[in-house]
Amino acid sequence: MKRIDWDRLDQAGRIAALARPAWRNSTETRAAVARTIAQVRERGDTALRELTRRFDRCELESLRVGEAEFAAAEESLPDDLKRAIAEAHGRIETFHRACAPQPVRVETAPGVVCERILRPIDRVGLYVPAGGAPLPSTALMLGVPAQIAGCREVVLCTPPRADGRCDETVLYAARLCGIGQVYKLGGAQAIAAMAYGSESVPRCDKLFGPGNVWVTEAKLQVPADSDGVAVDMPAGPSEVLVIADAEADPRHVAADLLAQAEHGPDSQSMLISPSARLLDAASACIDVQLLSLPRAETAAKALGHGCLILAGSLQQAVDISNAYAPEHLIINTVAARSLLPGIANAGSIFLGAWSPESVGDYCSGTNHVLPTYGAARAWSGLSVASFQKQVTVQELSADGLRGIGPCAVTLARAEQLDAHARAVSLRLQTLEDAA
Repeated sequence: MKRIDWDRLDQAGRIAALARPAWRNSTETRAAVARTIAQVRERGDTALRELTRRFDRCELESLRVGEAEFAAAEESLPDDLKRAIAEAHGRIETFHRACAPQPVRVETAPGVVCERILRPIDRVGLYVPAGGAPLPSTALMLGVPAQIAGCREVVLCTPPRADGRCDETVLYAARLCGIGQVYKLGGAQAIAAMAYGSESVPRCDKLFGPGNVWVTEAKLQVPADSDGVAVDMPAGPSEVLVIADAEADPRHVAADLLAQAEHGPDSQSMLISPSARLLDAASACIDVQLLSLPRAETAAKALGHGCLILAGSLQQAVDISNAYAPEHLIINTVAARSLLPGIANAGSIFLGAWSPESVGDYCSGTNHVLPTYGAARAWSGLSVASFQKQVTVQELSADGLRGIGPCAVTLARAEQLDAHARAVSLRLQTLEDAA
C-alpha cells in the first residue's frame, strides 16, 4: 500500500491519492456484453443454455431449480450453518422492518388531504454471485427486504457449478426468504434474462444485486435501453476506508483492510490516521496476516490500489473520508461516535473498536448492498424502500378547492399554461354558480 502524507500533497496529488482502480469496462467488454444481451433477447432459453455451457461449463436440462434440489440443499448443510443463516435472517428482518417506509396522510390546508401510499414493485429480479465464493448473505440481503416490501413475484439468478447445481447455502437462504423461483444463470446472461425474459425466466420490473465486471456492465446497459428495466444502484468494486487513531489495535485495523482486499483484485482498502506509528504498525500487521490468507494473491493485488494516509488530525481524516465517499467506513477511534456528525458521505458506517465491517456483511442487520465508487455522495444502500413505489394521492373537497384553487390559477398563468389554469378556474366558476 502506498504511504502518503496528506499535508504534503497539492490538490492534484490529493485527487490522485483518492482515485479508485479503473473498473469501467473496455470497449471490448461493453461490446461483448451487448452481444450477450442481444443473444438472450433474440433466442431466449437456447441462448441461455449455450452461454451457460460456454461460461459455466455445464449442461442444464432445466434452467430452474427444482423442489428436489431445494430439499437436497437443506439436507446437505450442517445444523450450525443453518442456524447461523437463520440468525442472520432474523436480525436483517428486524432492522429492515423497523426502517421500512410508512404511509403518510396530512391535511395541508382545510379540505386538502395529501397522502403517500406504498406499493410493492410487482416482479423483482435478484442476482446472487457465486464466482469466487458462494454468497448466501447476499441472498438474505436481497430477499429479506423484497419479502417485507410485499413484492408479488421474486426471481433469483445465481451461477451453477460445473455439476449443474447451485450452491446449497444460497438455495437455503433463498428458500428462507420465501423465494421459490431460482434459476441457474450467472453473468450478463442472467441480467439479460431477468431484464427481457425468456421462455423460462419471467421479465422483471427492477433488478438488484452485485456482480463482476460483466454483470455490472449489463446493469449499466439494461436501464439505458428504452425496453430495459430499472436497476438498484450504480456499483463497482467493493471498498473500505478506515479512520484510526493511535489507540487502535493495528492487528484489528490490518484485518479489516485485508477483509475488504480479499473480495477481488480491484477492491480498495484505505487507512487514514493522524498517527504515523499506527500506520507503520498496521502495515507490518498486514504483511504478517497476508501470509496465512488462502486468498492472499487476490488480496495482495487489491492492496496495490490502497493507501496509508497520514492526516494532520482526526477532523482532517473525516474531511478526506467525505471526499472519498466510501462504501464502508470504519471509525476505530477512542471517541468514535463524536466523529459521526461530521460524516456526510458513506454507504455504511462501523463505529468503534468492536465493530468490524464483516458483521455488516453478514449478520448485524444492516444491508451490505451499498453504493460504491463514490456513489455514496448521492445514493443510499439497499432497503425496503428500494423494492417499493411511493405514490402520492391528493383529495380536495369543494371548500378545499376554493381555498387553494386561486393559487394554482395564478401560478399556471405565470407559467403561460392556460389549460392548467382553466382546469381549476372552470371548477371554481362551477362552485360559484352553484352557490
